[in-house]
Amino acid sequence: MRDPINLDHNATTPVAPEVLDAMLPWLRDQFGNPSSTHPFGRRAAQAVTTARHQVADLIGAQPQEIVFTGCATEANNLALLGVARALGTARRHLVISAIEHPAVMAPAVFLREQGWDVTVVPVDGFGRISLEALERSLRAETALVSVMHANNEVGTVQPIREIARLTRERGIVLHTDAAQSTGKLPLHVDELGVDLLTLAGHKFYAPKGVGALYVRSGTPIRSVLHGAEQEHGLRPGTENVASIVALGAAAVAAQRSLPIASAHMREMRDHLHRRLATAIPELKLNGHPEHRLPNTLHVSFPGVSGRALLGEAADAVAASVGSACHSEHDAVSGVLAAMGVDAARAAGAVRLSVGRGTTVDEVERAAEALVCAWQQMHTR
Repeated sequence: MRDPINLDHNATTPVAPEVLDAMLPWLRDQFGNPSSTHPFGRRAAQAVTTARHQVADLIGAQPQEIVFTGCATEANNLALLGVARALGTARRHLVISAIEHPAVMAPAVFLREQGWDVTVVPVDGFGRISLEALERSLRAETALVSVMHANNEVGTVQPIREIARLTRERGIVLHTDAAQSTGKLPLHVDELGVDLLTLAGHKFYAPKGVGALYVRSGTPIRSVLHGAEQEHGLRPGTENVASIVALGAAAVAAQRSLPIASAHMREMRDHLHRRLATAIPELKLNGHPEHRLPNTLHVSFPGVSGRALLGEAADAVAASVGSACHSEHDAVSGVLAAMGVDAARAAGAVRLSVGRGTTVDEVERAAEALVCAWQQMHTR
């Protein structure tokens, strides 16, 4: 039997061949510790420096503004908790959106337990934040705003530039989790106006277990871990050289392929949507129809459970009902609940996410399998 068609690229992407080729030497004979002063260490340190430049180039940053982490969750924690630690008791108000990833929600809850005031700004029926509500939430003691660039479930892209105009004029630090948008949408930190930006390697064809946090020069932030002085003193611990090299290679590939890859993914996504909607007229799109990741199709199948539907089609299609971080639960997604989606529509929701290598033939076969599974369940 052949593997099912992968329509779960928002959960993770395969490691690209050129990325694997770049990292393999650092898993074999290039074993040096970047902090060592002998040739083995100097080679490793140079490899990390090269990767730092490559990641910086992808997002329009300076190399010294890139901090390598073990994952996006760590980067998000460093962003929120690190700013909180740097500011002390000066200002203790955090603003987040209602559809943040658990990697932002959880540290926000932790800060609330530490005495911070946390405001959760609502989103509209498309999953897009209300700028008016966000502006009303800002006050003199607001230290930090954290709003994701693109939602990991429905794919809705947030108006980060407009948010930055509100925060910049008030001297508020702005963080965005760009884990899902990296490699799918153009990212430039100055154009976005952000002070902190999170990247996740395994979302754009690097391996799992490596990420990065962009920290604009001058942003108040302190390490939340205790140890040595690696990563400008913000992330102690011996660097994962092989994965950092891989992240750099993935950044180069993403920058080179972005326009073509983005257009291809959008074409595959829309073709899949047309095939499903033609066969199932009651199919409902969740998320913004325009301001959306080019690869993400989040739809509700009428009259069935999305989880059961994917189970029925599991031999042919690999997809999910939402975030891989909490998709094993049957409760209504917090993202859909925040959007005001009713229980029946939420129950039938499925996230289908294509990748750079998804083909028309795969889309055709996946659509046929999903339609057949729906028809079989719907007629029982």
